[in-house]
Amino acid sequence: MIVNRLDAAQLTDCVEQLAGLMVDTVDGGASIGFLGPLDHAVAIAWWKERAAGVAAGQFAVWVAQDGGRTLGTVSLAFPDKPNSSHRAELVKLMVHREARGRGLGRSLLSTAEEAAVDAGITLLHLDTETDSPAEHLYTSAGWTRAGVIPDYAADPYGVLRPTTLYFKHVGTSAPTR
Repeated sequence: MIVNRLDAAQLTDCVEQLAGLMVDTVDGGASIGFLGPLDHAVAIAWWKERAAGVAAGQFAVWVAQDGGRTLGTVSLAFPDKPNSSHRAELVKLMVHREARGRGLGRSLLSTAEEAAVDAGITLLHLDTETDSPAEHLYTSAGWTRAGVIPDYAADPYGVLRPTTLYFKHVGTSAPTR
């Protein structure tokens, strides 16, 4: 398994596979911001829209590939305001259902955390569906539960679900992105 950070051109080249991963993730019941069934074209459009953010340094995307097949991804979203240059949001951590249970989620999470430190980020935050399998990953990786917001987002089936907010302190250096 190889994990690489994508530049904007590489992201554009990978949108088909990333869209397939996103569709699989939503079909598997994960609440990542989309209702099911997720149309492949909608997923492609979402990923294409990220390319400008990647080019501008406001969004970073990593993919995990095995034999040329994309099996996982994770991203960091960097705020554009001066008072928040020390933090980033971990977003869209996805692992294909066929690749789950092999440590890929933890590897992607560690990759994003290490890259955040290298960029001078000292605080990461995320949100995830309360009582989802992802919660175990985040708590076991040292993330701190900040609280729960009831009825925050609909799951892929359209049911409003609570969301849990997490944060983690990482690194200590000044931003270098």
